Amino acid sequence: VQLVESGGGLVQPGGSLRLSCKASGFTHAIAWFRQAPGKEREGVSCSNRSDGSTVYADSVKGRFTISRDNAKSTVYLQMNSLRPEDTAIYYCAADADLYCDVNGPFVPGDFHSWGQGTQVTVSS
Repeated sequence: VQLVESGGGLVQPGGSLRLSCKASGFTHAIAWFRQAPGKEREGVSCSNRSDGSTVYADSVKGRFTISRDNAKSTVYLQMNSLRPEDTAIYYCAADADLYCDVNGPFVPGDFHSWGQGTQVTVSS
């Protein structure tokens, strides 16, 4: 499955952005990860197709919302109240068999398909 992200850019603190990830085929779990310079890639949010459940990292709960349009094979990440520490390259990842457990972390190694990444910069 190929994934193509879009929607990154430069935004002021407190602003909003919406990222999109379009998949070329069937996926079950689709997640957003991010990686800031000098830091490890971290999971931001994950969506499960089967039951519509979602998982969020503590750092983005209440600010970010993941949603998916299965008819368009597209997942969105609405990011509100952005902070400078949200600055990173954001990656979309997907897997046809994975289920993101709401009680457990989701990690990069669990996903077989990755997008090329889109830069998000939060700065005044």
